[in-house]
Amino acid sequence: MNGADTAWIMIATALVLFMTLPGLALFYGGLVRARNVLSVFMHCYAIACLMSILWLAFGYSIAFGDANPFWGGLGKSFLNGVTADSLSGTLPEILFFAFQMTFAIITPALIVGAYVERVGFGFVMLFSGAWMLLCYAPVVHWIWGGGFLSDGGIFGETGVRDFAGGIVVHETAGLAALLIAIFLGPRENQSTPPHNPGFVMIGAAMLWVGWFGFNGGSQLAADGGAAMAITVTHISAATASLSWALWEKMKFGKASLVGIVTGTIAGLASITPASGFVGPVEALIIGAVAGILCQEAVLLIRNRLKIDDTLDVFAVHGVGGIFGTIMIAVFGAGTWAAQLGGLLIVGVYTTIVTIALIYIVKAITPLRVDLETETNGLDLAVHGERAYDMSS
Repeated sequence: MNGADTAWIMIATALVLFMTLPGLALFYGGLVRARNVLSVFMHCYAIACLMSILWLAFGYSIAFGDANPFWGGLGKSFLNGVTADSLSGTLPEILFFAFQMTFAIITPALIVGAYVERVGFGFVMLFSGAWMLLCYAPVVHWIWGGGFLSDGGIFGETGVRDFAGGIVVHETAGLAALLIAIFLGPRENQSTPPHNPGFVMIGAAMLWVGWFGFNGGSQLAADGGAAMAITVTHISAATASLSWALWEKMKFGKASLVGIVTGTIAGLASITPASGFVGPVEALIIGAVAGILCQEAVLLIRNRLKIDDTLDVFAVHGVGGIFGTIMIAVFGAGTWAAQLGGLLIVGVYTTIVTIALIYIVKAITPLRVDLETETNGLDLAVHGERAYDMSS
């Protein structure tokens, strides 16, 4: 065990949990109507709790067990055989478990943005749990757990390069979000602006800080590689923020607060897969393109395809993660066959599993709330609470 590595990954674990609670909750919560903000908080919080338990029970074993190249098996369920003295590289394995658990929390939580303001709470919980175990955890095993897409797998010695989750986190969550949005159909009222842009900015800032743990922690060591990952993460986020704002100003005449912070998230998602393989100049390029590319993806999905992916999960996270994964090959840090092949295989698998789970779960519990609940807001109707006391 290395003490410095252990200390850094403990901090990184806290930072990645901070991304979901409260970062993502505030970012998403500020973007919805005031009558739905508590439902968004509830979704993020309850998902964090459920994923933690399921990761302990089965998820970690499926992802990082050694049953075969496609499935980790259940040999490490409930951390069977893992003690305080067990090691994973230079880290206590129990710490590696905890660090990866925070990734298993935020990935299904990202999907929340696609279905806010109209989804049934029971569907959120059942779908998120099943999706994490049957979609996310197997993909983790394939790429990060020594599976068939990793080094020495079907793409030869140089397997799929995904440093911190461009495919594993952002492609899977982005595709799932898009598919659920299609099955749900659009909201009755899509014209309401974000109720609290200040929440959105605060949440985005928390995500930005937490992303240092997300990408820097994925080095699994306190070394120069972790420092470089943090630095390129910051450069990409800053550049994408400005390129988004400039593009928005050129197209619409004004650069908005919600726009610039959405650009931040686009830059962060795009650098995630490449953060361990590129330098500051490459990060500058990735961020500059991401701010424009993801903004155009938002307009395409929302205005032309008429898909109500409410908070633009696929356009920002999905497109960003896919773009960053491809840029690894562009900059020569991975092979084209592995990068494109990995995207295709995981994309097809995610689509099949997500559609199957949507049909299964909605047969058990309603996918969408009734029109009255949607109109009046989920906070009071579903959770019995209001975010704001308008009478005081």
